Amino acid sequence: MSNTFKAIIVDDEKLAREDLKAISKNFEEIEIIGEASNIKEAKKLIESLSPDLIFLDIQMPGKTGFDLLTEIQTDAKIIFVTAYDEYAIRAFEVNAQDYLLKPVNKERFSLALEHLKFESEIHKDSYKKLEYNDNVFLMVNNAYQFIKVSSIIVITAAGNYSEILTTTKLKGLVLKSMKEWETRLPDNSFIRIHRNAIINLEFLDRTEDWFSYSYQVFLKGIEKPFVMSRRYASKLKDKMV
Repeated sequence: MSNTFKAIIVDDEKLAREDLKAISKNFEEIEIIGEASNIKEAKKLIESLSPDLIFLDIQMPGKTGFDLLTEIQTDAKIIFVTAYDEYAIRAFEVNAQDYLLKPVNKERFSLALEHLKFESEIHKDSYKKLEYNDNVFLMVNNAYQFIKVSSIIVITAAGNYSEILTTTKLKGLVLKSMKEWETRLPDNSFIRIHRNAIINLEFLDRTEDWFSYSYQVFLKGIEKPFVMSRRYASKLKDKMV
């Protein structure tokens, strides 16, 4: 993503769209490239313009902003703009970038933009290979924090998320796929033992044969073992040579 965010506004109220356009003119990082007054128009606009950012109203005649998100495929960041604060929790459950209450003021808009730019910088390095002693900046359980790579004991799949467990007893959901973790983590320290699990070899205690040619993997300090499928067993043996 470039330094300029190409944005569209989706709101059934013309005055609300005009207010957002007026505020955005104070920020050179935002370029409004289109606007829509309903979901049908918004879908066509997103397909034709591929925006980086969508300012999205929630309550609109016919369908809501949440409905739009179920009907499109886009990499655009979403900032909800609404007069109703009761939607805030649901907005973040669908991974919205931010949530602005009407009438939007310049200061709050500026803060949302700072968050957006910060996340974009993080995204640029999202597939950069990590070193064992690196710190990685993650949103864990809806709060940002630095996590030392070496403190990660195990990562398990959790739907569209993954769950990490660390030596500091932190256990929480992270919006990262297992594939991204496998790509980023240092190969000499971490290994995938199942499509649902990646372990830190430093915490490997032992493995035991299990049924159907699979294995149980025991990690130090964790009572419950993890399953290692047959396809990953040879990779672990190679690591331990």
